[in-house]
Amino acid sequence: MLEALLGLRMTLLIGPTIAVPAPLPVLEALVGVEVTLRQQGRNGFQLEFALGRGPLEALDYTLVALPLLWPMNRVVMQVWMGVMPEVLFDGFITHRQVLPGHGAGEARMVLSGEDVRVMMALHEISLPWPAMPHHVRAQAILAKYLLYFATAPVVLPPLQLSVPLPNECIPAQSGTDLDYVEDLAEQVGHVFYVEPGPLPMTNTVYWGQENRLGKPQRALSTNMGSSSNVEQLSFGYDAMQPRLVLGAVQDARLGMVLPVVGTPPLQVPLAPLPALATQGANLRTVQVRDGGNTDLPAAMAKAQAVTRRSSNAVIARGELDALRYGALLRANRLVGVRGAGAMHDGFWLVNEVTHRIRRGSYRQSFVLAREGFGPLLPVVPPL
Repeated sequence: MLEALLGLRMTLLIGPTIAVPAPLPVLEALVGVEVTLRQQGRNGFQLEFALGRGPLEALDYTLVALPLLWPMNRVVMQVWMGVMPEVLFDGFITHRQVLPGHGAGEARMVLSGEDVRVMMALHEISLPWPAMPHHVRAQAILAKYLLYFATAPVVLPPLQLSVPLPNECIPAQSGTDLDYVEDLAEQVGHVFYVEPGPLPMTNTVYWGQENRLGKPQRALSTNMGSSSNVEQLSFGYDAMQPRLVLGAVQDARLGMVLPVVGTPPLQVPLAPLPALATQGANLRTVQVRDGGNTDLPAAMAKAQAVTRRSSNAVIARGELDALRYGALLRANRLVGVRGAGAMHDGFWLVNEVTHRIRRGSYRQSFVLAREGFGPLLPVVPPL
């Protein structure tokens, strides 16, 4: 258990399949924790342990030989910031590094791992999926891993539904379940993520459109005197990232050449002035890829996916002290920004958060994103 100021505590559970509270020697040796949670990509963690040899450790360090800390054991971390704990991470150890050091007290062991989705990446298979839309395939694959999720995955259909006919094309999986589910999401412009909690050894699994609903988290305040809770905050906009897809496709069913345009995604707006509108005729466009031997709905879905992935071109990066912020900033949720000026105040989507916990210190660095500039509301509530 790591203890910090103001009653901050972290609980570590570990075990082969069912994680249980870690023994006292393991907790006493734990010196640092780093957890990264993302909207896109894999979630990961690192546990750093101090190694020491006593009279009974002539052959090797006790922690190195402890089976509980071997790869493929399950690790669950909870953070207490008040009365109720929040699950920070749930995953499996995939890598172990031992650093003997050069002097007394310098030896370290670092355990790294990924979230429970790593169990979907253990086996490569080849399997056809005839006459099934993308979301049905994703639902069928995710159902195989309910033992690790412990909750039913949320799977939403894409806006452009394309079902290949068996006499035209039979989609096939060739690789791991994780790679295939991620590829299915990318093809239709969806996101696929796993959020730990709400209870230990349970996970919320989401495969669908970018979720911009729900109650925003506690606002990030800057340049507001004693009300400021962010130590670093910067904003950037890459004019080469937003792009529209233009071109044509040879529809195999109709035998006609049809135009394809990837329009801005239909989603809850976070800013009144889209970045796309600021570039006018200088907006970047790309051609349709694989435009032959397909149908118009499939081509439109691919074009829409490219446009959606590039739409969140306004990025904010920052760092905060979790004790001053008073909460865990969560990825895949909304958060308000105050005090940054009219162009950058408002609500943002949290793309990534990295938690760094050491004795007496808990820091969170974050990446926020949205599609444009300005707040939708005149006042951002602190919540």
